[in-house]
Amino acid sequence: MTSRPSTIRDEIPECPRCGKPLPLCICDSIEPIANRIELLILQHPQEQDRALGTARLTALHFEKATLKIGLSWPSLSKALGRDVDSQRWAVLYLGSAKVEDLETEKDVVAIDRKGQLEDGQRGILKDIEGVVLLDGTWSQAKALWWRNAWMLKCRRIILGPRAPSLYGKLRKEPRRDGLSTIEAAGMTIGRLEGRGEIEATLSATFARMLSQYRSVQADMPELAPKPKKRDYRRPENRRGKNAKA
Repeated sequence: MTSRPSTIRDEIPECPRCGKPLPLCICDSIEPIANRIELLILQHPQEQDRALGTARLTALHFEKATLKIGLSWPSLSKALGRDVDSQRWAVLYLGSAKVEDLETEKDVVAIDRKGQLEDGQRGILKDIEGVVLLDGTWSQAKALWWRNAWMLKCRRIILGPRAPSLYGKLRKEPRRDGLSTIEAAGMTIGRLEGRGEIEATLSATFARMLSQYRSVQADMPELAPKPKKRDYRRPENRRGKNAKA
């Protein structure tokens, strides 16, 4: 039996904390934040982008944070490893509802299953004990949502960022309000706790990570993320009889 030939990408050692190739590691500059609202990051197994992913960096930033890699868990309590009340937790929801379409000036809001604003926003957001973030591409995050029915017991919150993600052209987002995991965590936890420094700190880390990537990638192009496979189930990727060449 022959072994799979190694590539230059495989031979680059990675940081045991953040999981990034050592030339891209910035986790030695991260100081954990004492957060009141807990964070659970569920990462799709195929999303483990060592170069541009932010899930592990995000988890390193918070004292109360858990990162799990997989497709499904029996319950929120099983994912966390202890008993919790799902109704006191919120999921950053990925549906079609957008804050800009709702009658609100807030940029973090709770919505119902119809995508409308929940009554008693202040009380709902104040009572949230933890937030679940789904880490992956849009389709991967959707897969996590459908595979974990227990999320239906959690509150749903959506974000209305005033500016697009700092990813820019490095990673294409399907929607203007799409954010990286670290940006979404900073905005969500920072706004819910009323601590602007949380969002500022995570944004600074993300900017530092992207700067490090750009400076290293020019000399080490092998660190660039692998091209993502096209999803031919999407209409725009199908070639029908009316499709243009």
